[in-house]
Amino acid sequence: MSRLLDELKNYQEEFSKKVPKEVQEIMLKATKKLAEDRLSKNALKVGDIAKDFKLANAANNQVSLFDELEKNNFVVINFYRGVWCPYCNLELKALQSINEELNNLGAKLIAISPQTPDASLSTKEKNELAFEVLSDSHNKIAKEYGLVFSLAEELRPIYESFGIDIVGLNQEDSFELPMPATYVINKNKEIIYSFIDEDYTKRCEPQDIIDIIQKNS
Repeated sequence: MSRLLDELKNYQEEFSKKVPKEVQEIMLKATKKLAEDRLSKNALKVGDIAKDFKLANAANNQVSLFDELEKNNFVVINFYRGVWCPYCNLELKALQSINEELNNLGAKLIAISPQTPDASLSTKEKNELAFEVLSDSHNKIAKEYGLVFSLAEELRPIYESFGIDIVGLNQEDSFELPMPATYVINKNKEIIYSFIDEDYTKRCEPQDIIDIIQKNS
């Protein structure tokens, strides 16, 4: 089993020991509902042309996808839920571990969440990230990529009991979040790899990103 998948599995095992079974069942049921609704069916996928964006980074400077594609052979986009999500933090750290290799392959890595630039800065500092972390206010771009859902009502008090302040971090109260997703986009703006899963505990393995870029270089 790969390194990130190992870390995710280990976290899940620890989580299951600490959290009451009835809470875990509510969380699992909500995730299964998203899968049953096939939420990912409307998301952009391999062969589609990527949607351009211009979003603020952690320093409040604007970053454009198509501008980055002019300067790089590939752009890797990672949509994540927020600094409060342990699965996202594990994934972001794993992506950081391949960032230098991506740069050497002519690829630019960009992470996107609905958090404010301040919260994005916290994410960047917490995980010691050298790549861009962008703020997608109100999930505007995530909606264009077909990734957005509203957090189930029954999960909101559970998240609050965990000390998670989604409204504060996103500065809006819709409780809309992106499904975790990873895209590799080539210079022709075409999506050549996509990983999307309704289950937020499942993530793209970083080596798969390297493999697809090497295959298309």
